[in-house]
Amino acid sequence: MDSGKLPSSPSSLLIIKLSALGDIVQALPVLNAIKATWPGCQVDWITGEVGADLLADHPLLRRVLVYPRRRLGRLSRSPFSWPKVLRELSGLKSRLHEGNYDIAMDLQGLFKSGLICKLSGARIRAGFDKGREMSHLFLNYRLPPYDLDRHAVLRYLDMAKALGATCKEINFPIPITKDHVAEAKKLVQKIGAEERRFVILIPGTVWSTKKWISSYFAELSNMIYSGLGLKSVVVGGPMDKGLGRKIRQLSGSHTEDLTGKTDLKTLAALFPLAACAVSTDTGPMHLAAASGLRVVALFGPTAPWRTGPFGTGHVVIRKEMDCSPCFKRSCTHNSCMWTIKPKEVFKSVRELCKHSKLK
Repeated sequence: MDSGKLPSSPSSLLIIKLSALGDIVQALPVLNAIKATWPGCQVDWITGEVGADLLADHPLLRRVLVYPRRRLGRLSRSPFSWPKVLRELSGLKSRLHEGNYDIAMDLQGLFKSGLICKLSGARIRAGFDKGREMSHLFLNYRLPPYDLDRHAVLRYLDMAKALGATCKEINFPIPITKDHVAEAKKLVQKIGAEERRFVILIPGTVWSTKKWISSYFAELSNMIYSGLGLKSVVVGGPMDKGLGRKIRQLSGSHTEDLTGKTDLKTLAALFPLAACAVSTDTGPMHLAAASGLRVVALFGPTAPWRTGPFGTGHVVIRKEMDCSPCFKRSCTHNSCMWTIKPKEVFKSVRELCKHSKLK
């Protein structure tokens, strides 16, 4: 199972989680468990560009290291650029060695994360055995292969517990400040809403198969306004601006478009001010749930038992189809998502709003 001896109280530790926003959010309880168990442990986190935006200036982290995934991906496509890739990796190795890590945790389980684990120089290189892309070959402390159908939050915590960290309570330490909260409250005032008197809509997602129809979001917004007297607020990143405009155009003035107008931390501060959220399976959905907001989550090609909104009080709407979950990024019919109708979603929104502290 392992070839390294675990320190009883590590002085420095590296978390390796490189990928999308949702994955970073779901790994936050690991950071909380480590610092709760070993308060004096210096923790660094290496992540991609998006994750770095959320983790920057985190009070529980000593350093946030950025793995330039996009740039290295572009460079690696051409053999003529491989010398640049090697120089990038050499520089990364030097920065990692400055951490003098007792433990490196590979929460990603891919070849690139396994390589980073090896480059870190950590005495204990921990991860799950039989990882994807042979990533386990870089490890010297291998945990049994994980259950793929175990929720990601619990799976990551399994690794922390195996290394000696205790987890009495699952917490998501999101690094927002009073300034982020103040900015979020200003946005609520600017759009003419009141706290707990609006519903957040999160339509954006990278996978086309996860998308819900824009006209359905608009129809839902109309139902929320006519049935509950609440505004709807569309949120997302710059890439979601087209969706935000379209949903507003199809609904009306009771729908506000904030896509591309908040950074991740301000968005995290905005979520607790809402009554609830309606979302596809996407990063901001996890951020909303981690921020304490109840979510109506729309699932089709992916499995909510693996990556659904974590915690109690959420509602998952999913059609039981033979082809779902398929985990495919393209589909000729998207039936698993498009057979979810606005009326069904509105019923769940209405129920969640009953539990919200509506003024």
